[in-house]
This record gives sequence, structure tokens and C-alpha cells, in this order.
Amino acid sequence: RLRLHDGKLIKDRRYHLRTYPNCFVAKELTDWLIDHKEAPDRETGIRLMQKLMDHYIIHHVCDEHSDYKDAKLLYRFRKDDGTFPLSKDVKVFMRGQSIYEKLVSMEESILKVREENSVKYQRTFLGCEMIDWLIQEGEVENRKEAVELGRALLEHGIIQHISNRHHFFDSDVLYQFWINFRRRRRLTELLNENSSRALSESPDSPFCLRKLNPDPGNTSFLSVQTNKEIKIVSAVRRSSITSLAGNSNPYFNSTPMLVFPPVAECNPKSVLKRPVTNEELLSPGAPYVKKTLTIVGDAVGWGFVVRGGRPCHIQAVDPGGPAAAAGMKVCQFVFSVNGMYVLHLDYQTISNLIMTGPRTLVMEVMEAIE
Repeated sequence: RLRLHDGKLIKDRRYHLRTYPNCFVAKELTDWLIDHKEAPDRETGIRLMQKLMDHYIIHHVCDEHSDYKDAKLLYRFRKDDGTFPLSKDVKVFMRGQSIYEKLVSMEESILKVREENSVKYQRTFLGCEMIDWLIQEGEVENRKEAVELGRALLEHGIIQHISNRHHFFDSDVLYQFWINFRRRRRLTELLNENSSRALSESPDSPFCLRKLNPDPGNTSFLSVQTNKEIKIVSAVRRSSITSLAGNSNPYFNSTPMLVFPPVAECNPKSVLKRPVTNEELLSPGAPYVKKTLTIVGDAVGWGFVVRGGRPCHIQAVDPGGPAAAAGMKVCQFVFSVNGMYVLHLDYQTISNLIMTGPRTLVMEVMEAIE
């Protein structure tokens, strides 16, 4: 966004006797992405911008197009017109980035390379040191507030205990910034996320089926279909990058990675008796009722499988998991996830929204009236 402002691609533009401030022409932006090697071709550029639209970062100036079109249409960054949704997650992320920038800019910073058990860790600090610094810099008023801030940063995956064994405490325990905010990222990384790739390769999207047996040696989930037939599908844990090496972190719930062992045979057939369209769901007098479910995930997931697309539906529910306890049932249609309307999205996108969101999941579902 800032580079586009500097390059004068974002500016006030006039169209049909009306001036639209701080906007860009889609076709010009696609050209810019290719010229600056942010995209190898127009198709990739379009996919990148659609990703930004799906995440409420850019939008059509009149909101007349939900898709990014490579044409002479005007779009705008939501940060430039005040419509960017500042959710709690975004606020915590921005707070973490601000604190990180202040720390790395200081001459005598508490962020240092430290060694523990013969392993070197980057961007580390002691919990008590961070609390002292937060109070000294006026970021918080007291130690209690500082601990609460530290815990929020840890729960959103911005900082972590170096071996993922502890939450954030006012002690001499060693923590590190998990995110290096100064690493320059390329837009194409948005299309190469491991979670999205793993989800698209899985025929049954079992990422959020809850593990029924907490024994770490048991690597399977039980997927219960409507015909009561139980099939074993591959295990998928909701975990941090570090847990890929065997260290599970029960507090980490941001940018989780997915691990897919060899996939066992499972039945990908939809539980729906017939296809249902969005128009049918939303038509006046339609035999559907909307319900709001609040699902508090455990250390390995929420206990359900989402499938299909436009609209997505609930394919399976673990009868002993958090989703079942909240009232989720198979064949319900997913209307919104954490306040975001999702009827127009496919299951891979919805799965990614869930996986990268908070542990407490709020979903609106539409259920057929019996």
C-alpha cells in the first residue's frame, strides 16, 4: 500500500462527475505487480488481489464487485477510507508490531541473541525484563497490565516461550518474538501458505476434528458420518510451527500449521441429500433458521469438518467435541465466521479463516426447519 502511494498509483480519481479519493485502477495495479516482480503473470496478480479482498484489505470503491476484476475499475485499500475492520486480533497484532519496532530501534535493547541448552535463540527477552520495559516506556500502567499484554501477544503467536512450555509470566523465563516484523515479505507468499496447500490436498478437510484419544501415540481422528459409519482419517493438529518438531503449545492460536501424515482412505461423499444454493437459503420464507454457535476450541481443534462451497456445509461433527457441545449438527450451512459473511466462499478459505482466528470461534449457521 505504501509503495503504491509513493508510486502515485493511489490517488484521487474522477469518474462520472464524482471524485473518488485514494483509489487505484485494477488494470494498472496488475501491470505494476508484474513490472515490480510481485507476480509472474496477470492470473497470479488477480489471485493475489482477490486474496486481499477476501481478507477485507481492499474493496471496490462502491462495493459493487465482490471479485477483483483486471479492468478499468476503481478499488481502494480499506486503511485509506477508514473501513478496515480493527478486530481484537488485528489490534493485538498491530500492538505487537509497534512494540517490536520500538525495541529493535533502541541502542540498549532488551532483545538479544541468547543461548540455552546449547541452542541459540533470536530476538529473546526475559519476562520480567519485558514487564519493566513496558512500564518504563508508558506502554502499560502496572505489572498486572503488562502480564495481560504479554499473554495476549503469546496467545496470538507474536511471542512465545522458547520451548513452548510456559505461558507469559513476570519471571526470568526466556521468551522470544516469534514474528520477525522486519522481514520483507513478498505478496506471492499469500498463495503458498502451508495451511491452504494442505487443506486443498485433503479430500475430507478433517483439520478441525477433535482428537478423541489424547494419547500422543495415537495419531488418528474419528470422523462420524450421518450413517454412523466410523472411518479413520489422518490426524491433523492445530499447532504452532514449533510443534512440528514435537513441541506442542496449548497457548498458540495464530498462524497455525497443519501436519498431514499419509492420508487413510475416507469417504468424501457429501452428507447433503441434494445441492442447495445461496439464493435458496436467503429467499424470503425459506425453511431455514439461523443459529449462532460459540465454540471454544481445545488444544487440537473444534471438533467438526466443513466441506463444499458457496455455501459450505458441516460434513461431520465429533459427538464428544466442543462443536457438538455448542449445538453444531451435520448438514448445517456456514453463514458467518467470527462476524465475517462467508456464504460465497469455499471450504478451503473458510477453513483458513477458522485456523488463523481466535480459539473462541463464533459461527452463524443455517439449519433446515424440520
